Amino acid sequence: MRITTIIAYCLVIIGAIVWFLVGLFDFNLVAAIFGAGGGAVVSRIIYSLVGLSGLWLIFYWIVYNPFRVIE
Repeated sequence: MRITTIIAYCLVIIGAIVWFLVGLFDFNLVAAIFGAGGGAVVSRIIYSLVGLSGLWLIFYWIVYNPFRVIE
């Protein structure tokens, strides 16, 4: 489960960088590398993996709550 969480963190960081570029410069890095439009299957896979990584980290936080105070 540790490797899954590390991969999820990496993908979420990549996703954050992509959204930063979209917000600041109106430049979609994933679409520029893998193509845009209806035929961009790879782009959709990348976006789906980033979304699943975000959901995994939410699940991880709920189950393992790293900020929990142990009494």
